[in-house]
Amino acid sequence: MALDIATKAAVQPRSVTILGSTGSIGRNTVDLLLRQPNSFRVEALTGNCNVALLAEQARALRPRLAVVADESRYPELKKELSGSGVEVAAGREAVVEAANRPAEWVMSSIVGTAGLQPTLNAVRRGAIVALANKECLVSAGDVMLNEVFRSGAVLLPVDSEHNAIFQVLDVDQAQHIERIILTASGGPFLRMSAEDMARVTCEQAVDHPNWSMGAKISVDSATMMNKGLELIEAFYLFQVPEQRIEVLVHPQSVVHSMVAYVDGSVLAQMGTPDMRTPIAVTLGWPDRMPAPAPRLSLAEIGTLSFEPPDTGRFPCLRLAREALQMGGAATTILNAANEVAVHSFLNRDIGFLDIVRVVEDTLGRAPKGPLETLDDVHSADVSARELARECVSRLSGPH
Repeated sequence: MALDIATKAAVQPRSVTILGSTGSIGRNTVDLLLRQPNSFRVEALTGNCNVALLAEQARALRPRLAVVADESRYPELKKELSGSGVEVAAGREAVVEAANRPAEWVMSSIVGTAGLQPTLNAVRRGAIVALANKECLVSAGDVMLNEVFRSGAVLLPVDSEHNAIFQVLDVDQAQHIERIILTASGGPFLRMSAEDMARVTCEQAVDHPNWSMGAKISVDSATMMNKGLELIEAFYLFQVPEQRIEVLVHPQSVVHSMVAYVDGSVLAQMGTPDMRTPIAVTLGWPDRMPAPAPRLSLAEIGTLSFEPPDTGRFPCLRLAREALQMGGAATTILNAANEVAVHSFLNRDIGFLDIVRVVEDTLGRAPKGPLETLDDVHSADVSARELARECVSRLSGPH
């Protein structure tokens, strides 16, 4: 009989590192660790610039190392943790070094391309990597998977959709998978006309109806680029051809995703929209562990609805498929251009519908050569961002 996580922890607590502990995913991971303090030993925590929260987490979890990526915040962190026994470091290189520390399980939740190198380092040493950073696969899928296969690392998806697929995908029957079905809430503008979307404000775009997420991811959900990026991730994670990955709008966010098999069976994973559930799946893997997410009551919900996405009003989903079909650096370019566009929208430099214009323009103009190394990824990313900023400059002004 398999031992549960608490029994295993009595013998040897699982050592963990959280890359990006002060972000939304990181905070939810910390919450789970604090609920089972005897089951885990924290090796390292890293944050970007929120020293107060990072120090609070470090005092509660007692990691061996706490790192703030912003070097200018080092004196503040050192003062906050003085006398705690926690080693303190700062800077991007220190974040990379934190990933090298000997933790069995690593949460990769640093947002953006800043998370690529630390995650790659954790993979290279063969860690169990809970992947919440989209760029690792969207921007550097081939590079990352080559290292996973070479090192024997385990990649566990944290996104609720991919985590759902992970839970219901029978790896011993992979050849009998007919299609993967990613569900999408549709975001806050599911029923809004294109004319009204042209007037959408930043505040409206970040107000997601179901999930509590950061501003960038919330905007991606509103444009449905988030689902396009998840489609690309699914392609790499589950090795299923793009044309066999379907997106289905499901406003209730109860069915997180499905896998259809050749015999007509469709297996779905369901739950309330709480990120602590998929995080717990990866944190306890290969066993299950308790999570405090509200329990699902289908009787209370009553009705679940599904519909195909409208790629006319939400063209970002179409662009993501096109980028995946192009190959090479196309998905890297897509991601970089989208990051620039969303940042510009949140900065009120461009309108909501300009986001897709920036992405499409950049995808059409940037070179799409092959990516063999992380340097190739960085080069394509930098080039795409420059082109995207040029497009933003052309679009800036009254809208």
